[in-house]
Amino acid sequence: MLEKCRNAQERWGGVSDIIDNWLEERQKLISFFVSLPQQNIQNTLNDKIQEFCQQMMDYISSGHFEVYEQLLKQGSEFNDGSLEKAQALFPKIQDSTDAALDFNDIYSNFEGQTLKDMYELTCQLSALGEALEERFSLEDNMIEILHIAYRERVFSETKV
Repeated sequence: MLEKCRNAQERWGGVSDIIDNWLEERQKLISFFVSLPQQNIQNTLNDKIQEFCQQMMDYISSGHFEVYEQLLKQGSEFNDGSLEKAQALFPKIQDSTDAALDFNDIYSNFEGQTLKDMYELTCQLSALGEALEERFSLEDNMIEILHIAYRERVFSETKV
């Protein structure tokens, strides 16, 4: 997951400040997610899960309320079908949004004390990881669709 994020930053870094900041947020979120299993259960796990939930909600919010909006605005200028392709990804992205919101609702105030709590957290983290990985792939696909349309438009304008 972290490697895919680095690849996305290499491919689309510099396209816009919004995307650059968003991909940087994504990398921080993934790094935090990957570090959760190494947290000390007695001292820091609850705080780290709360911090992770906050980071995740910030990332998802910036996607829905800033980045997607900006991408779709740019895509609407092309009139080449790329906007419709990108919009078709939203229902799939929404599935991961729902999974993240559910995780946040349950674990943002995590006070797990038992082995059962830890087991359930582990299962939920695994499921969340899969949902986030799918989300990141769909987001990358959306950026690629709209970025290629933008690149082709700029190339054809400079050629004329």
